[in-house]
Amino acid sequence: MTQSTVLELQRLSHVYVNDKGASLAVEGIDLAVARGEFVSLVGPSGCGKTTVLSLLAGLFPPTGGKVLLNGEKVNGPSAKVGYMLQQDYLFPWRTIRDNAAVGLEINGTKSKTTMRAVEEWLAELGLAGSSQKYPHELSGGMRQRVALARTLVTEPEVLLLDEPFSALDLHIKLQLEDLVQQTLQRLGKTAVLVTHDLAEAVAMSDRVIVLGRNPGHIRKEIVIPEEIRAANPISARKLPQFQSVFEELWAELDAVDGGGEKNG
Repeated sequence: MTQSTVLELQRLSHVYVNDKGASLAVEGIDLAVARGEFVSLVGPSGCGKTTVLSLLAGLFPPTGGKVLLNGEKVNGPSAKVGYMLQQDYLFPWRTIRDNAAVGLEINGTKSKTTMRAVEEWLAELGLAGSSQKYPHELSGGMRQRVALARTLVTEPEVLLLDEPFSALDLHIKLQLEDLVQQTLQRLGKTAVLVTHDLAEAVAMSDRVIVLGRNPGHIRKEIVIPEEIRAANPISARKLPQFQSVFEELWAELDAVDGGGEKNG
């Protein structure tokens, strides 16, 4: 492990056991994610993308291998790791402000100071004036901004993003990609994104990891060119290099057996 490595998977394998028997979900995965790096995981359904994310979050222990956070073995969920999902899971009876403070309550860090931080994050993410509204009063894109504020206010080192934009209209989705990437870059946060949208993976990431299935394994790693990485996701899609990287990724997924969605 290098000094700048935040997350590391060492020979990671996981078996799911149910009444029908045992199923090897992922096998022999080695992956290191550097501080401040944005890595995407792509691959066909059933290749173990969400399993890997759950193991990184410490939601359950791997059957084999290790998950390390800052060089220490992950033995359960940590306040250092934030998890953002496709659904926002906002409580309908709580205001936006109180929804954004849920993580602080769970961590036992809710105070006047941290509640000021909640208001600051809501304003930062374009929700100024919405703190006393309720979830049903907001659009899907605005609700995901609340979920992002809820994640960031606890000051995690690492963000795990499980298809957080996939349920949104394209225009809103692109806006949120920009907002999330620029916010995480400014804060120097480390992020791992699971997505079926190959264009999203290319536009947002420093590296894209392609997983194969049966069992899930790393098939290929694609390093995104600096020109694309330096641009925001909307601008990145217009760059000459973007299409060639996208096509390389598409071909790799196609070789697995029909892989990802070209347009998300």
